[in-house]
Formats: sequence, structure tokens, C-alpha cells
Amino acid sequence: MKRKLALAALSVSALIATPASAEMLWTNTSLSYLKGDDYKFTPTGNMDVVTLENATGHNWGDTFLFIDRTMPEDGDSSFYGEFSPRLSLSYATGNDLSFGFVKDVYLAGTWEAGDGFDNQLYGVSVNLDVPGFRYFTASVYKANNEFADNDEQLTLTWAYPIEAGSQEFLIDGFLDWSSSSDTNESEMNFTPQLKWNVGKNMGLTSPLYVGIEYAYWNNKYGSTIDERNASLLLKWHF
Repeated sequence: MKRKLALAALSVSALIATPASAEMLWTNTSLSYLKGDDYKFTPTGNMDVVTLENATGHNWGDTFLFIDRTMPEDGDSSFYGEFSPRLSLSYATGNDLSFGFVKDVYLAGTWEAGDGFDNQLYGVSVNLDVPGFRYFTASVYKANNEFADNDEQLTLTWAYPIEAGSQEFLIDGFLDWSSSSDTNESEMNFTPQLKWNVGKNMGLTSPLYVGIEYAYWNNKYGSTIDERNASLLLKWHF
């Protein structure tokens, strides 16, 4: 039952996005590599992470998918991924639902899957018109967790481009906050990335970034353990 509820937003998106009406407006795929030495829940703290990401925009909404391959220095490697589609209510209703600095309102869902578990989240999301930002979104979810009590989650995502002379930089990232429950502490995961597009200096048409990612994670995985981890980052868009 909980899976049916959590995947309701996904099902609606799939039903309306028929070949006759669906139109892809853009797509972006990237491969990134992270190397950090202060990860929690790993034997030594040292870990490499390879991530495949894909984002798409459609006339009916958008999707975001990522898959992590985590490879600790001394421990077992594992996979973790999320798939997050959103259905535009302006598209679904045929009415412009923008108001103030809200550009659109969405039904939103997320499927989280790792080695031996999967969680489903469903809720509402908005795109915000924030000056200077490439995008800024806010989403509120109800989470159906497989091995923990259900909770609520707030997610913010953003991207802020910076130009310095001929050089291009990007500050982007996310913030996840989840409520406490009988089995979990309240979590806050604030993870920004600061990146320099070296690909522009190499004549590449798609970005090739180098930079850093910083994870500021309180009560990681609902525990009482905090993570403060800086990682070297290499990210290629193609």
C-alpha cells in the first residue's frame, strides 16, 4: 500500500506523457568523481564515489536521476540511487499557476534505492524565480521508509553561475531536512559544490568542471553522528 501511495505522482506523469502529447525540451547527462577522506560509516573515512546523473525537461514536467557507486578504501562497495519525476500542475490543468516569485507548482515523487532497501517519497514542489540563480526549487515530501518510521522531508536545490572575466564558475547543491521519528533523529544534509569550468579553456562545448564538494550533514542516516567532509570533484557533462 505504501508503495502505491508513494508512486502515485510517478504514475500520473507516465499516464499523461503519451507519445502524442509528450515533448522533451532538454536533457543533460553527467559523470562525476569524488574523493574524500572524512566520510562517516566507512572503516577509514577514505572513499571514492562515481556518480552518473541525468536530468530532463518536458512540456509536462521534469525528471532527475542519479546513481552513486561508493567505493571505500577498506570496505565493501555499494550502489545508491534516486529517481525524481515532477508533474507540472500548470500543464495538467491547462492553467498558468505562477504567482509572485513562484514560476510553477508540481506534483513530485522520489524513489530512493540502495543495497537491500527502497524508500518512496511523494509531495509537492515549486520552481522559484530567484534573481541570479539558474534554478531554485523547493519540495516538501511525505516519506515511506522501508526500515524506519515514516517522516517528512524538505528539499532545496539551486544553481548559481558566476563569471569572472572569461572564466565560468558554478555554485550548486542541495539541502535535505527530515523530521525526527521514534527510530530516527532529525537530519540536515547541506551539500554545496563549487566548480570551475576548465572545459571552456580546452575548447569543449560541454562543461568539464573541477572543484570541491562539502558535505555538512547532521545526524547522518538518522543517527547521532555528524559528517563534515570535503571532497575533490571532477565532473564531465556530455
